[in-house]
Amino acid sequence: MHGFRVSNLLMTASVLVMTISSRLSSVRAAPVQAPATSGGGGAPAAPHFVVYTDKGSEPAPDVSKISGFNTVAMSFLLTSGAADQAKAWETLAQAQKSSIKSAYQKAGIKLIVSAFGSTDLPTSSDAKSTAATMAKWVQDNNVDGIDVDYEDLNAMNAQDGKAEQWLIDFTNALRTQLPQGKYILTHAPLAPWFSASHYKSGAYTKVHKEVGSKIDWYNIQFYNQGTEYTTCDGLLTSSPTYPGSAVFEIMTGGVSADKVVIGKPGGQADATTGYMAPADLAKCVVTAKGKNWNGGVMSWEYPEADAQWIKTVKGSSFQ
Repeated sequence: MHGFRVSNLLMTASVLVMTISSRLSSVRAAPVQAPATSGGGGAPAAPHFVVYTDKGSEPAPDVSKISGFNTVAMSFLLTSGAADQAKAWETLAQAQKSSIKSAYQKAGIKLIVSAFGSTDLPTSSDAKSTAATMAKWVQDNNVDGIDVDYEDLNAMNAQDGKAEQWLIDFTNALRTQLPQGKYILTHAPLAPWFSASHYKSGAYTKVHKEVGSKIDWYNIQFYNQGTEYTTCDGLLTSSPTYPGSAVFEIMTGGVSADKVVIGKPGGQADATTGYMAPADLAKCVVTAKGKNWNGGVMSWEYPEADAQWIKTVKGSSFQ
């Protein structure tokens, strides 16, 4: 979705931009308290207002800075281990994690980790063992779940079914360790991957058919696709280049309205294309809400997407 979300289906993975920095984050000391357990009662009901964080000094921003969001996704957990904000979170003392999680819980905010991103090409790894390793990280690091930001473009563009099967196997394996009702499991597909006519092997229409019941919602990347999804009509009603991938088309294709989360860049620099000003995006949200959509909105990334950003986007649609 993002800095990891600078993926364009016409680009190869080698030119995608994301800085993987194994940096340590400095946070204020927290009082010593009993460690909290991972998981948090599973997925909350829609709407979902999700913000990714991949830069800055806070792996989990202070609640005052992200008021209005109800899920924070820390990027990234890679096949090689934690990086960026996931690494920063991993290195915090348990007392600090517990203090932050307590504040988040009080504010009604879930904290999850995002896996892969644009620089990781996991399809060559074993899906089940990768899932086991990542599930253990979730359990060991006191987070509420995991987001699958699979962006192995070459694998999906091959249209040989291997990418789809890998995602299906990975999702099934994650759920054996991170059961529904206790842990959140989301996916963050590129919007065009819902175009069955464009992807003959099925892409995410296949993934949803096989394991959609195990996925709590989709943080769909409606950006980095040129001029697609940059108007309310293109975003909601019809995608000329990728038929079946606009919001209402995805719903018609069998994904329930409460699982379709509209993803957009928080700022112009957060994606190559697809940015919409918050006030313009708010108009689309109003239209969608009026037609029984209630999935919510995702943004890559904080701090461009902050409390004011989501307040504007919600407008009068979600109070």
